[in-house]
Amino acid sequence: MSIDHPRTGLQLRSLVSATGELELSLASVEVPAPRANEVIVRVEATPINPSDLGTLLGAADPASAVLSGTAEHPLATLRIPAAARAAMAARAGTALPVGNEGAGIVVAAGSSTAAQALLRRPVAVLAGAMYAQFRCVGVDQCLALPEGTTPAEGASSFINPLTAQGMLETMRREGHTALAHTAAASNLGQMLNRLCLADGVALVNVVRRPEQVALLRGQGARWVVGTDSPSFAADLREAMGATGATIAFDAIGGGPLAGQLLSAMEAAITRGENVGRYGSETHKQVYVYGGLDTGPTQITRDFGMAWGVGGWLLFPFLNRIGPELAATLKARVAAELKTTFRSEYAREISLHDALQPANIAAYGKRATGAKFLINPSRHPR
Repeated sequence: MSIDHPRTGLQLRSLVSATGELELSLASVEVPAPRANEVIVRVEATPINPSDLGTLLGAADPASAVLSGTAEHPLATLRIPAAARAAMAARAGTALPVGNEGAGIVVAAGSSTAAQALLRRPVAVLAGAMYAQFRCVGVDQCLALPEGTTPAEGASSFINPLTAQGMLETMRREGHTALAHTAAASNLGQMLNRLCLADGVALVNVVRRPEQVALLRGQGARWVVGTDSPSFAADLREAMGATGATIAFDAIGGGPLAGQLLSAMEAAITRGENVGRYGSETHKQVYVYGGLDTGPTQITRDFGMAWGVGGWLLFPFLNRIGPELAATLKARVAAELKTTFRSEYAREISLHDALQPANIAAYGKRATGAKFLINPSRHPR
């Protein structure tokens, strides 16, 4: 029933200490025998997504990491700024496993037909605690990867692909026909651009730097605007008018960008016409789904009264749409994993490498083009 099923394996943990520091460690955890409808996955690829960094590092300063412990069981200690300690106090004393998704090989399977069908196959997994050498998970948490697909190619089969599809599905359900997206040169942003091109949906890509504008235009994006351009406000209004975008998904969160998106939508709708103190009747919506800027969201209300700003998260969205539609979205991911939903990584590291201060400083920056992939089965350098 198994290929290689050890009794224990290493798992990365994140702990807020009583002294107000964040500690990253590798714990030896038991690998249970799978029940009837469960499998054991030897994890070979798991990405460091922005959503993972919230648990992995929280508000700790990535540049402050100091390494101690032993070669086998290293300990990385990071400073949590005084202003952020209260927000992380609820985590104190609890070592949290990290990693929303990943992929690997099924090395043991329970007795059910569904579990046995996955034995020796590569699968993608959405189960949490994926920064580990082995995971015991339910069959329903697995996505069998197409033949010829490696765990590295399937590691990001859930969070970004389902988020990109979720944005389009939300757009359609709420009656919009085009959308805007910030931090659009990210792995997710590039994926959303490919998805919109494939589905014929107009997309306004908002980025920060000229090289990111060039990157997306080189990938076929038609509407790309840079926030560092002196003509940003005018460029954004023009893109909103050309596309008719009235919904946006904002990865930044803090600062004035959410309000600027709404202002550009309103200006594009009214085109300078005097529509009165309440503005246009067209509803404009911005969903904040990330926090690259942790400061306050600044809104200057110059876009009438038909608007909304709210939060958007993948898992509540999946719960709302139900298992049948969620399965349809996952099936498209499997079919287009090497095209529309492909992911690219700057580096592959081991679990031990993930605790090295230089690597923590690098992946903690959340920089475009610097996405890390952890291979828990890889030996440290």
